[in-house]
Amino acid sequence: MAIQPLNVVMGPATVYWAPFGATEPAYSAIQSPPSSSVWTDVGATADGTSALLEVEHTFTNISAEQLIDPIGARLSKRVIQVTVSLLEASLQNLNLAMNQLTTISPGSGYSVLDPLTSITSLQPQYMAILIDGWAPTTGTTEVECRRRMVIRKCLSSSKVDLEYEKTKASTFNTTWTAFFVSSGIAPFEITDQQS
Repeated sequence: MAIQPLNVVMGPATVYWAPFGATEPAYSAIQSPPSSSVWTDVGATADGTSALLEVEHTFTNISAEQLIDPIGARLSKRVIQVTVSLLEASLQNLNLAMNQLTTISPGSGYSVLDPLTSITSLQPQYMAILIDGWAPTTGTTEVECRRRMVIRKCLSSSKVDLEYEKTKASTFNTTWTAFFVSSGIAPFEITDQQS
C-alpha cells in the first residue's frame, strides 16, 4: 500500500459535554461548533495531553478438549473510554468531573461548591461527550477536514484531584466510561467530513 500523506492527522481537539440524550449536531454541520444552548465547551485542555477515545475489545477463546489450539473466539466485552485533562480548574469543570454530584451556589463575590450528602439510589446523571478534531483529507489538496466523535452515555470514572504546585497548572484529569444506550443506538459514533 502506498503512503497517503493526506491521511496523516495531527492537531488539538475541542471537547464538549451535554446531558445524556441531548440533540446531536447534524452531520451537515460538521464544520460548525455544536449548539452552545445544548453543548458546553469544557475549555482549555492541558498542554501536551490529548483528548483520547479508547475502545478495548475482549475476545473469549472457544476451545475443545481434543485440541491444543483455540477453535476461534467471540467478542465478550467492550470498554469505551474518553480521557481528557481539563486545564480550566473552574467549579463547573470540577462538577463535571464529579458527575454533577455537587451543588454550586453563587453568592455576592463568591461561589460555593458542596458535594451532595444525601444517600441516594437514584440513577446517576449520565452525560454525552463530543470531541471535535481533525480528519484525513479526502481530496487531492490539503483542505481542512473535521472529525466529530460523539460518545452518547458516559460517567466519569476517575478520581478527582485538586492539586497546587508552583511550576505546573492545576488540572482535572478525567476519564469518562461509556455505557450501552439501546439496541438501535450505538454507544459512540465518528463522523468524518469529506472535502
